[in-house]
Amino acid sequence: MVERRQLEYFVAIVEHGGFTAAAKALHVAQPSLSRSIGKLEHELGVTLFHRVGRHAVLSTAGEALADRARLVLRDLDALRAAAGAIGDGAAGRVDVAATSSSGLEPVTSVIAELARRHPGVTVSTSSAMSAAEVVAMVLQGRCEVGVCGSAERPSGQGLVTHHLRDEEFLLVVPPGVLDVPGPSVGPEVLRGMRFVVTKPATAVRALFDRLAATVGDMTIAAEAGDRGVVLPMVLKGIGAGLMPDGWSDLALRAGADVYRFDPPERLPQWLVHRGGPLTAATRAFIDTTLGTAPAGQDSVAARSESLRSTQNSLPSGSARTAQPDPSGFR
Repeated sequence: MVERRQLEYFVAIVEHGGFTAAAKALHVAQPSLSRSIGKLEHELGVTLFHRVGRHAVLSTAGEALADRARLVLRDLDALRAAAGAIGDGAAGRVDVAATSSSGLEPVTSVIAELARRHPGVTVSTSSAMSAAEVVAMVLQGRCEVGVCGSAERPSGQGLVTHHLRDEEFLLVVPPGVLDVPGPSVGPEVLRGMRFVVTKPATAVRALFDRLAATVGDMTIAAEAGDRGVVLPMVLKGIGAGLMPDGWSDLALRAGADVYRFDPPERLPQWLVHRGGPLTAATRAFIDTTLGTAPAGQDSVAARSESLRSTQNSLPSGSARTAQPDPSGFR
């Protein structure tokens, strides 16, 4: 009979890249780990690893078993947590996959609300570059829940999907670069501008590519692999940025100017998880996410106007970074 410990050892070897690293991470002797995997291979009747010198390489059977083993361990945790949570509040850990904008909102707000409602729940977040990567991490059992933006409803065998809201994409520029009368701009204002963009496969890059194809004369000044450096690069005057509304507060507080598009550029945001048993911590995260009222679309403009008013009332230099030379921006 396959034991839980055998599956845990097997997954650890896969995720740590070998027997030695897995033994160290699990705090077990490597011979014990090897015997356990040998017993698992015997019981399953397949070879899980090919031994190549001092290295272990997953066999075809091992590759097929890896995701299933993660899912079995998730389900066992869920059953144990469900039994232990009877009469008690939610507790435990939930692993959440999210794209960068979703990691800011709604995940940050959900974690804050969970800390208030369920202090025994710990959230561990994993970053993903795209909605497809978020879905894969959930279906493979690497994470229990995912939050992402996607034009199409995410799908997959056994995947449960909830629409959360439509996140809005914004134009972010250094202070004083654009001379426009209101909080919104038409796509034509982008013509002739330089941009800091993320690498392909992200929703933001897809938006840039589409606008560049329709507006024309939009230049890539820099391509960032880490989306966290886009805003600092914008503030240095390297180029404009396209950002989901989850970044609006950070951008405004950092001193950037933020504009909505007219007509708006929006993308559906989704919560995904596998069907079947869920741990109490996972259920608490899902319920809190679905119960947290999404920010209304007009809140972007309201936050922008509020922060601009605050910045304008402060002495020069107290709320903004040094302004780049607008002449080099286009």
